[in-house]
Amino acid sequence: MKLFLSLLLIIFTANTTFAQTSYHKMGQKALIDGDFKSAVSNLEKALATDSSDVNTLYMLGYSYYHAASYKAAVNTFNKVISLKPLDNSAFYYRGKASNNLANETKGIANADREKLLLLAIKDFTKAIEINPDDVKLYQNRAVAYRDYGVLKGQKIPNFYDKNKATSSLKSCISDFEKVLSITPDRRDIISQLADAKAYLQNFK
Repeated sequence: MKLFLSLLLIIFTANTTFAQTSYHKMGQKALIDGDFKSAVSNLEKALATDSSDVNTLYMLGYSYYHAASYKAAVNTFNKVISLKPLDNSAFYYRGKASNNLANETKGIANADREKLLLLAIKDFTKAIEINPDDVKLYQNRAVAYRDYGVLKGQKIPNFYDKNKATSSLKSCISDFEKVLSITPDRRDIISQLADAKAYLQNFK
C-alpha cells in the first residue's frame, strides 16, 4: 500500500513545482502511511495558504475518498479537474466517490441516486477517453452501468424505465466483456458478468 501511494505521488508531482509547507509534508506522510483522517486534517491546513495548489488538492481528494468522505472528495476533485482538466485519475476517483455516494448514502432519494450514478458513468467515460488502456476504468464503469440499470429497473411509478434499464445493462455487459478480453482469468468479473446477464434477462 505504501509503495503504491508513493508511486502515485511521484507520478502526479513529476512535472509539478510547489513549495511544501510543514502541513503539506505531514499530510503527504499521513497519506502514504494510510492515515487518511490525519492526512485530511493537515492537507486542509496546507490549502489555507494556497487554495489552488493542484498537488495538495489531489492528495486531499484522495484522502477524503479513502476516509469515506465521498461528498467532500467529489467537491475537491471538482477543483482538481478545473485546474487540470485532463487528469484521468481525478475523473476516476470523482466517479468512484459519486458511485459510492449513490449506493452508501442512507435515505437518499431515487432521483438523487440516479443523478450520482449518471455522473459516475460520465466521469469513467471521460477517464477512458483520456486513457483507453486502463482496464480498471472499464470495470468501474461497468459497475456504475449495472447499478443504474438495476435502479431504473425498479417498478416504481414515474421512475421505472425499461428502455434505460436495458440499455444500461447492455453497456455494463459490454464493459465487463472488455475487461475479460484484457484479463481473461478474472473470476470476479466472470461472476459479475453472469449476474448482469441475469438482470438483463429479467427485462425480456
